[in-house]
Amino acid sequence: MRPTPTTEELRAAILSGSLAVDDRLLPERTLADRLEISRSRLRAVLDDLAREGLIFRRHGQGTFLQPPPAQASERFGVLARRVSPGDLMEVRLELEPALAAYAAERGSAEDKARLLRLMENTLRAPDLAGYERADDIFHYKIAEMSGNAVFLTLFEEIRSLRQAAEWTRARQTAMGPEEIAENSIQHGAIANAICAGAAPSARRAMRLHLQHVEASLLKSLQ
Repeated sequence: MRPTPTTEELRAAILSGSLAVDDRLLPERTLADRLEISRSRLRAVLDDLAREGLIFRRHGQGTFLQPPPAQASERFGVLARRVSPGDLMEVRLELEPALAAYAAERGSAEDKARLLRLMENTLRAPDLAGYERADDIFHYKIAEMSGNAVFLTLFEEIRSLRQAAEWTRARQTAMGPEEIAENSIQHGAIANAICAGAAPSARRAMRLHLQHVEASLLKSLQ
């Protein structure tokens, strides 16, 4: 008889991606069958992962390992072919420093503690794929903490557009350990400022980080 999986084993299996298609987890009934556990126990594990910001639920779309795609994202493929890296970074540099400042002012103590854990995940990522996932979730959490649904929707659209762009994949392949380490240190500065409630410092730290990302992106595309 197969031993009952521990909670940590269940979490690892769910987050591994082997039970998801295009980052969307399989339906709960299928997940419970694959993991050989009850649906009530599965829901308890999923609830914990959602509270920690490691999975994302969206009504009508399902549960995702990554932040869910923006609504009507099919239009981004066409737009992505017309948008340059400079265009996109120009918008990110306007939006995301403001999101960081609002997160510092409006984020709850629980949100801020979770953000620190998400920042630490970027430091501990074992490889590029792990870093990219941790980075994506970290920035998404800051947008959520801004407490403004319009801002979050704008962020989701920019995120979907960035992921659809061919030059994003070019930058990912060019990222090395040193750049990942530097980005993770910058994430620490952003998270610490947000958790301290220091909106001007959070805004400044996010702008410096995005300027570094922009320089690395443009360099990788030369």
